[in-house]
Amino acid sequence: MTGDELTTLLVPLVAVIAPLLAALVRRVLVIPLVVFEIGLGMLLGPSGLGWVSDTAVLDTMSQFGLAALFFMAGNEIDPATLRGPAARRGLGWWGVSAALALAAGFVIGADPGAAVIIGVALTGTALGTIMPMLRDAGLSRTPLGRAITTAGAIGEFAPLVAISVFLSGRQPLGGTLVLVLFVAVAAVAFWLASRGPRDWLRRMVSMTLHTSGQFAVRFVLLLLAALVSLAIALGVDFLLGAFTAGMLARVVLQGGDPEELRVIEAKLDSVAFGFLVPVFFITTGISFPLAALLSDPAALALVPVFALVMLLVRGVAGWFAAGRGAPLRDRRTAALFTATTLPLVIAVTAIGTDHGVLDSQVAAAMVGGAMLTVLLFPMLALVGHRPDPTARVAGETAPAAAGAPDPFSQGAHE
Repeated sequence: MTGDELTTLLVPLVAVIAPLLAALVRRVLVIPLVVFEIGLGMLLGPSGLGWVSDTAVLDTMSQFGLAALFFMAGNEIDPATLRGPAARRGLGWWGVSAALALAAGFVIGADPGAAVIIGVALTGTALGTIMPMLRDAGLSRTPLGRAITTAGAIGEFAPLVAISVFLSGRQPLGGTLVLVLFVAVAAVAFWLASRGPRDWLRRMVSMTLHTSGQFAVRFVLLLLAALVSLAIALGVDFLLGAFTAGMLARVVLQGGDPEELRVIEAKLDSVAFGFLVPVFFITTGISFPLAALLSDPAALALVPVFALVMLLVRGVAGWFAAGRGAPLRDRRTAALFTATTLPLVIAVTAIGTDHGVLDSQVAAAMVGGAMLTVLLFPMLALVGHRPDPTARVAGETAPAAAGAPDPFSQGAHE
């Protein structure tokens, strides 16, 4: 069997084994599913058994998975929640996080370019990763869950803006102008989606929901492709296009039949978390230079350092995002969830190493530190919170209760 044939078999096999292991271990300890996907990828990759290598095809699929992850993160966000005092408070504390992150970047980085890369990477929150965990724990629609979601949304969106301005290869002024153009086009799309009549869309959704036509899923994937293509054409980071597409899809579909929208949400979860996103995390494990990191004591020592810095940089935003009067337990939970990061770190450090600005060992240490946040922080965050009796493996969608609020309508997460 050739390497490509083995990869074609083993990657789906790992995607099946990972949730089985997560469910088995869950009896004793709640470990996020992505930890198993990354860990099994390491086991199969060059640093482990060497059965699978990071091929061009696998890398392309991984990029699709990363885009799907950010799309689903954006789809969790009701644009209305990004307005008001909570959003302003979250943006202000993200600014504090950015200042702390840049200071840490100058301490750790070898030059100003590396400092900016490190600083941007430290300001993100893995909203697409933690949202399934919040749902499984029954927290997503509580005041605490809303606070974490708002802080996490800003922690996803603001770093993508920073990437587009500072890491696009343009001068900051040029990057800002291009970003403004992208935002203007997206704003027009949101306006049209919220104002225009959509009776034809609802009819098509209803007619094809349980047929091979699947118009709703196809239309949403078209939105994703259009905004990602626009971002790439303008030189904006494609993840910003994917995240924006997720929010736009929510607006386009809102107001439809609640039961149909729950079915669509489940279908999108199936496409993303059942296929594309696992490929991204498994490929991350396959390509992770574990052997090289273990052979460099200095870089290895940076792994827990980066995890602690991520907790400090983003945890402070989460701590205050919980709001006035929040108990210490909720503040701790918000801080730990907000400090959980990984996809942005992978994306930003890849930009740094591709441009020769960031040392590959430092990049590996940052990714390793981010992996620690995914492994440890959610578990610590949920200490003292009773799990939902219908808890599922992260990435699955809860069956909707009769009369549950429209998941795409304003206020569904309130």
